[in-house]
Amino acid sequence: MPEANRLQRLWSRLQSHPLARIGPGLITGVADDDPSGIATYSQAGAQFGLNMLWTMPLCFPLMAAVQSMCARIGRVTGQGLAANIKASFPPIVLQAVILLLLIANTLNIAADVAAMGEVAELVTHVDRHLMTLFFVLTTVGLQVFVPYRRYVALLKWLTLSLLAYAAVLFTVHVPWGETALRTLIPKFKLDGTSAAVIVGVFGTTISPYLFFWQASEEVEDMGRDGGVALKLADPATAAPELRRIKWDTWSGMLYSDISAYFIILATAVTLHVAGITDITTAAQAANALRPLAGDFAFFLFALGILGVGLIGVPVLAGSGAYAAAEAFGWQEGLERPLKAAPGFYAVLTVSVLVGLVIQYSPISPMKALFWSAVINGVVAVPLVVVVILLAGKPSVMGQHTASRTLVVLGWITAAIMAAAALRMIIPG
Repeated sequence: MPEANRLQRLWSRLQSHPLARIGPGLITGVADDDPSGIATYSQAGAQFGLNMLWTMPLCFPLMAAVQSMCARIGRVTGQGLAANIKASFPPIVLQAVILLLLIANTLNIAADVAAMGEVAELVTHVDRHLMTLFFVLTTVGLQVFVPYRRYVALLKWLTLSLLAYAAVLFTVHVPWGETALRTLIPKFKLDGTSAAVIVGVFGTTISPYLFFWQASEEVEDMGRDGGVALKLADPATAAPELRRIKWDTWSGMLYSDISAYFIILATAVTLHVAGITDITTAAQAANALRPLAGDFAFFLFALGILGVGLIGVPVLAGSGAYAAAEAFGWQEGLERPLKAAPGFYAVLTVSVLVGLVIQYSPISPMKALFWSAVINGVVAVPLVVVVILLAGKPSVMGQHTASRTLVVLGWITAAIMAAAALRMIIPG
């Protein structure tokens, strides 16, 4: 009994901590740096050294603008992104987006849980498949059986795992002058190979599943706090909420972006310098650091992979579940019990379990990651356009349409991602 009281007091302190009051932007940002994202950033650093650091300063305002529009859509309309697409566009648009989203998410989950299992095996020496099964059952169990208001507090504390990548830099030599120069003036040839890496970096940084997740989590938070859609609320109530969304999203994306920058930098000054230029998994990147930077750097890198994986997998599965539930008109939400939203939880569970099954199939997790990146690249460009159109529609957003700055940044995002994809497909 005394132990139970101590746990209750600890939980109360966690709930009252300032971190617990941060909104969906932080979780979305950290989920962006999932294990497959870490593999992509590690490959960029290993293959091109310091010459891919420029992608992160460029990505930051673009990803923040798109995610801000998604968050505003959710909070202003009181509905997720899929529900708004359903109401404003022909059915074929929603059907195509959801089908591709679910396929890409499932493949991405497969790559993520494989990386988590491999890293856990390196750290614990327990079979990777057993560790993968443990992580899958843990993430599904938390999402299905733990109410959102409690589960989200755990996710927010797990965001601290990204600090591991900043800590890695204290264990290795970093030429800061050269780093600053190459961040501003990179040296590389824009050919099919470099374009593919750029597409991968942009695709893993500005990903469709994050659009759906953040919009739906704004709706989830609104329901939990007893709020109403901002377009129906008093303007005096709407203004502070929109300011909160702006701060939450831009700070969450900045945290994500800086962490990705550190991953590229850490692998550039270790793996690239040592001549290791081909990284296929996040676990391989962590293991390659061990002889170059020591056990402590390896442990920090591995800890980061496991921490963000425990955030990334639920976000991947949850985003697809929200999108499918909104498309079919099912009851949805992580705050609802299983019996109240069976379709929602079925999509969530099946996505993760299929990702697990891929571990035991002839399909390589890295091929799964590659195809998920391709699909994300296909979906991201038109979906960004859809988000811009929705966020700028008075019929959807009322008087809370997106600012000109957000809209311009959104169009720049779509243009850059489309151009990079075309450059990859049509080398020359």
